[in-house]
Amino acid sequence: VLMASIIRRGGQNVNVAGTRVFLQILRKNKAWLLPHLRVQHVGEVNWRALADAGFKGCIFDKDNTITAPYAMEAAPGGVEEGLVRCMEAFEGQVAVLSNSAGLKQFDPDGKEAEAIERALGIPVLRHAKKKPDGERQEVEEHFNCKVEQLVMVGDRLLTDMVYGNRLGMLTIMPEPITTQGEPVTVKWSRALERRLHRRYCRKGIQPLAHPLIADASMLESFKLQGGGK
Repeated sequence: VLMASIIRRGGQNVNVAGTRVFLQILRKNKAWLLPHLRVQHVGEVNWRALADAGFKGCIFDKDNTITAPYAMEAAPGGVEEGLVRCMEAFEGQVAVLSNSAGLKQFDPDGKEAEAIERALGIPVLRHAKKKPDGERQEVEEHFNCKVEQLVMVGDRLLTDMVYGNRLGMLTIMPEPITTQGEPVTVKWSRALERRLHRRYCRKGIQPLAHPLIADASMLESFKLQGGGK
């Protein structure tokens, strides 16, 4: 079991689809990299305001977004409370999308997904492609709404934010819960992401327009005053 876990985690660091999409970003789709909103943690998000704006549900990345890497419980410090508020605002229309659990390549029988579902009380989407790849149809079928009515939340620019932006979601990026224990390849990727993000912002590139956001000034209303504490 230990060896299988090590192999699976190593495989997570090889993302062919991510390389292909990364090249598309460099050539023409630079705004895919930019989140609509940045927060410290998911407890800082005003989920009720998002629901009032017309959003119907939320997809969370798992590791370093709602749990510490490879942990099974929600992280402290406002994250757990934020998840509860999100579930209430969207009436349970919340799911986890992981590049390990629920992915056919690494979790073909769904055992890891089921374990996370029991621990967090949140459904884990079963899917065939790693973020940032993926199809809108499987997401729309799960939530029974248009993908533009969904929020994507994750701590990684090149996977979570690109996935959400590419499909047309509103994207929210919290800071990682912890960088301790992360593979070296992930640390390198984060450094590259930050460098690209700074470059694109200096060039004046803006996040993608979203059909439910009439004006960019609306975005600040999706943050709780006082940081969600």
